[in-house]
Amino acid sequence: MYTLGIDSSTQSVKALVYDTEAKSVVATVSVNFGKELPEFGCPDGFLPNEDQLVRQADPRLWVAALEKVLQKLADSFDTSKIDAIGGDGQQHGSVYLGAGWSAALASLSDAADGRTLVERLDGAFSRPVAPIWMDSSTHAEVAALDVRFGETLRLRTGSPAIERFTGPQIMKFAKEDPSTFAATRRIHLVSSFLCSLLIGADAPIDTGDGAGTNLLDLARGEWDSEICAFTAPGLVAKLPAVRNGRAGSLAPYFVKYGLRPGIPVAAFTGDNPASLVGTGADKPGVAVISLGTSDTFFAAMPVFKTDPDGYGHVFGNPSGGFMSLACIKNGSLAREKVRALVGCDYAFFDEGAFEAAGVFAGRAFPYFEEEITPKHPGTGIEADFDWKAASDAEKVVSIVRGQVLNMYERTRWIGAFDTIRVTGGASRSKGIRDTIAAVFGARVETLDVPDSAALGGAILAAWLLG
Repeated sequence: MYTLGIDSSTQSVKALVYDTEAKSVVATVSVNFGKELPEFGCPDGFLPNEDQLVRQADPRLWVAALEKVLQKLADSFDTSKIDAIGGDGQQHGSVYLGAGWSAALASLSDAADGRTLVERLDGAFSRPVAPIWMDSSTHAEVAALDVRFGETLRLRTGSPAIERFTGPQIMKFAKEDPSTFAATRRIHLVSSFLCSLLIGADAPIDTGDGAGTNLLDLARGEWDSEICAFTAPGLVAKLPAVRNGRAGSLAPYFVKYGLRPGIPVAAFTGDNPASLVGTGADKPGVAVISLGTSDTFFAAMPVFKTDPDGYGHVFGNPSGGFMSLACIKNGSLAREKVRALVGCDYAFFDEGAFEAAGVFAGRAFPYFEEEITPKHPGTGIEADFDWKAASDAEKVVSIVRGQVLNMYERTRWIGAFDTIRVTGGASRSKGIRDTIAAVFGARVETLDVPDSAALGGAILAAWLLG
């Protein structure tokens, strides 16, 4: 049997076909938002904004990317062989739908209608932009949640109030544009929004992604009515149900890509819970570091506990139970900026610099974006040595060391691990892997398939087939 995993991340969407019997990936395709869909004006996955704290995307971008990646897959693989679909979306992003949403979903039962998904969704959005996880413009809303709930918020939802989380984003929208908020019929996460398109109905939000909202009572697995009522008027009625497992059946619309209507579709999760499954770390004992746009450290948790310093997070584990996570906002994009500043190629950045730097022990951190773990303004590069006088190799090594040491200090509350699995585009770097091994004192493993989130989605789909 074959299952399809779809991963909609910050800068691209990937589709991966998994052979459940051979336990191997047999096809994978991707679409880069900036390069292949420039008409939506999101070169790095978000719309440019004069306010550097504001990070929003055009939600139609994700719709168009879904169609494009399915077409690419159909061109390279017999998609009629796919028996189930699962997937994920970048966590915390929110999509706002109005009165036309229900009609748009209903139209997906008509496979003969020649309109694209984007055309069918014309008039379905109540808000033309979707805040994403990089948005840090909700300081006032976070402060209000802190004053009202204090430690109770972290103990119920698994995280303190966080600027980039969905709840504060919703609160800001409802406060600044109450009439449009009132006209909003449904608020989806990126994951449940895409899943809804696939099944032609409102998909549920799973506990893995739902925990990234500051709105979910994680122990009970349902929206916290008290927190939701404080966040925005009538919010619970605008949110989908919370449920793991099967979301529904594939809508007839997608027969145009060779897929069989009616095959089961799993509730999509967040990219980090999907990676937990895709890396085989959904049971306790192994930690994972995902080196992506942001760097994340996560692991399954045998018992529920929260970070006493308030930087780490707890989400639902798609396998059951919970998972811990710490997110460093200045990840791969920051490393790319450093590489551009140094003016070196990938071979030097990934390995050559570490050989050339010798015993250099300096450390630096790239605060290009306002950092969240720990909180720090976007002041640029901060080093404990003379940055201008340093060699190119020393600059590269110090940045990597600073990032890894920061991650180590902020994840010690989770526990110690003998094995760390590294995934994401930067996992190709020997220098980064060796630094992680030295700092954490652990064996470092890399995955043959770097698309762990898409693989996790395919495995979630496989669970539907038993």
